[in-house]
Amino acid sequence: YVRFHLISPLIQQSAENIVLFDTFVNILSHNLGEPAYEADVAQLEYKLVAGEHGLIIRVKGFNHKLPLLFQLIIDYLSDFSFTPAVFEMITEQLKKTYFNILIKPETLAKDVRLLILEHGRWSMIDKYQTLMKGLSIEALSSFVEAFKSQLFVEGLVQGNFTS
Repeated sequence: YVRFHLISPLIQQSAENIVLFDTFVNILSHNLGEPAYEADVAQLEYKLVAGEHGLIIRVKGFNHKLPLLFQLIIDYLSDFSFTPAVFEMITEQLKKTYFNILIKPETLAKDVRLLILEHGRWSMIDKYQTLMKGLSIEALSSFVEAFKSQLFVEGLVQGNFTS
């Protein structure tokens, strides 16, 4: 089991940064779909999660090929690229995801409760409005470069691994 948390103070600075971060993580997951398919067949699992403070990379499975899968994810992260068509597709999916959260009373109530309790939190309404105003490809590219330049990394490796 390998878990790394790539923490960046950049994410919580604005609602736009949070939306750009969600877009980035979704595009990264989309880009990894085909190359990581063989790992999935070999019973290796990975998950990319857009956490509140950064990207969480979780990888688990048999230890002899796990570092290769982790390296694949890191390579795609470091050489992040996307097409305008993928950008449009992911932003449309995010609009639907945000909207679905807003129309469910229990998730909206949870969001409002967390907004009251947590300092510096952006509401789902703020994120949805930011996304509806539109994001630019240039804004995403500059955000990703800034995110990669301002990282703190925490990691946990558990299991049958050598140092």
